[in-house]
Amino acid sequence: MTCGGCAAKVKSVFLKHPDVLAAEVSHQEGTALVQADRTPNRQKLDKLLIDAGDYRITGVDDQSDGLETATNKGPDAQKAQTGPDQKDASPLETYKPLILIFLFVAGIAAIASFQDQVFSWHQWMRYFMAGFFIVFSFFKFLDLKGFARSYAMYDLLAKQWKGYGYIYPFLELGLGVLYLTAIHLTATHIATILIMGFSSIGVIRNMLSPNQVQCACLGTVFKLPLGNVTLVEDLLMVAMAAVMLAI
Repeated sequence: MTCGGCAAKVKSVFLKHPDVLAAEVSHQEGTALVQADRTPNRQKLDKLLIDAGDYRITGVDDQSDGLETATNKGPDAQKAQTGPDQKDASPLETYKPLILIFLFVAGIAAIASFQDQVFSWHQWMRYFMAGFFIVFSFFKFLDLKGFARSYAMYDLLAKQWKGYGYIYPFLELGLGVLYLTAIHLTATHIATILIMGFSSIGVIRNMLSPNQVQCACLGTVFKLPLGNVTLVEDLLMVAMAAVMLAI
């Protein structure tokens, strides 16, 4: 591998493998550290790498840490050099999808909150939370299996019971519909505080850990680092639900 673009491409290949839970790829060292439920099939990984850009696994460490080494000798190596290096990306570039979603949802919620030329903050919060949950659940449904696999890397319950990763998007969608229709709002606020508050615990624990993983908030469509922004999202929903519950 010759650049960050190569590393990003190899990482995406590993993450497509059904047995792989997480992967950390370094083009400087030419290595990929792969975490999986069981040892991935070498031939299947080789085929995926070749299809992505004629990469090759040139050495395998037989120890249990699952260290894989990959290099690129094909014609796509030069193309890969033009790819973005995620380590060098600014926070604005990294979180651009999240920022745009936030602005769109906030704007649409603001428009819907004007009634008889009067703006209602209470209505805005309700519509914002409805849009937030519905949009975020949509991205998770695009690759439900991939989301469940990523979510199990840091959520406390999903680590113990992988089925929760498949249920969680339905919970988000349900909360979004309940906020949109204003049905059983008191129960909805309480459920939001419990679900998002519990989710934030897993985020905090991972932030304190030296082994960082990717955020699963937007499913597997966008690769975002798990960090302060993810924690703010969860706690923002908790805070807004608490405020609406108190009003």
